[in-house]
Amino acid sequence: MNIKMIATDLDGTLLHGNDGFNTSVSDYTLSVLKKCRAKGIKITYATARDAGAPVPALAEMVDGYVQNNGAKAYIGDTLVYKRAIPIESVRDLLIAADNAGVKITAEQDGTFYGNFSNREGWVWQWPSSHENIDFNTLDIEANFLVAIANSPEESKTAEQVIKKYLPDDLNLLILEKGVLLVVLHKDAIKSKGVAALAAHWGIEPSEIAAFGDATIDIDLLEYCGAGVAVSNAIDEVKNVADYICESNDNDGVAKWIEKYILID
Repeated sequence: MNIKMIATDLDGTLLHGNDGFNTSVSDYTLSVLKKCRAKGIKITYATARDAGAPVPALAEMVDGYVQNNGAKAYIGDTLVYKRAIPIESVRDLLIAADNAGVKITAEQDGTFYGNFSNREGWVWQWPSSHENIDFNTLDIEANFLVAIANSPEESKTAEQVIKKYLPDDLNLLILEKGVLLVVLHKDAIKSKGVAALAAHWGIEPSEIAAFGDATIDIDLLEYCGAGVAVSNAIDEVKNVADYICESNDNDGVAKWIEKYILID
């Protein structure tokens, strides 16, 4: 298998644990990634996390990374791909959601600007900052919008309001069984962020192995030459994967890499 690049999701895939804010990477996994780099294989991750949710153990281990589900891609500190949301294009959406009692916020580089604290009912307790804001005067370029719902009724209301005001160039993702509603640019997807990294290094999609567990990883697994789902992935991900590896808590990504890539 001629793999020149690894592109892995973090939460539920590379990192241990499946709830809350996790930064746990086993020494074994780190050692496997180090071996890959020694062979000239590029190590990247593609995550929905924002700039306020780093994984310190990976800081010196990766060659590039994709944040915000694909809104931004970096090589070191250099931005190589960006698909953000001008606030004017979603101001009416934010105001309408606020008026309807929807808990909604806009993220820019690790700070959430919204009508609720991202410590209240937040699915992932990322250590990002929060500012209560008047959406009429908010002046940022958002990486994404996110609304949370504490009941099916709240989820339905949020979905209805967002869809009514959603611009054509944006997508609504309904995640975590309706608890989390995320608005992103249509080109803010993991595969396009990874493609930008690969193009910089002259790597073809067929030379990339990708790993994931959730709905937002499907396009990445379909794009790359080897799409691998961890065993704890949802069925939709497993159905598009070329391979299934062990779970995230059993270092499935690292074990698959050793078996299929780090072979003499």
